[in-house]
Amino acid sequence: MAKLVKEDVIAGLKEMNMVEIMDLVKAIEEEFGVKAAAAAAPAASAAKAAEGPSEVSVILKSFGTAKVAVIKAVQAITGLGLMDAKKLVDGAPAPIKEKISPAAAEDIKKQLVAAGAEVEIK
Repeated sequence: MAKLVKEDVIAGLKEMNMVEIMDLVKAIEEEFGVKAAAAAAPAASAAKAAEGPSEVSVILKSFGTAKVAVIKAVQAITGLGLMDAKKLVDGAPAPIKEKISPAAAEDIKKQLVAAGAEVEIK
């Protein structure tokens, strides 16, 4: 019997329905004494770790030379009043937004950098 390559196995799986595939998985588990879910769990967690963090924080490191523009940007981003936004900017380094998605953090960073601030995402 010729050795099967993974492409042959995948081509065979494409021709099977889900019931047949589940029966095959069960037969492989019994034959080799393994569990498919246990083997898939480390791979799934490794893939998730490779994606990066799901929540990040935007940290204002400094307001640069355009303090007023940065205060206005912080006020717009956070919804704070003018005095609270000024206190936040004066207290740099300070978190602007915490536990947000990386995409939202990048958007906020772009706004702050455009206003003249130095920003870090953690």
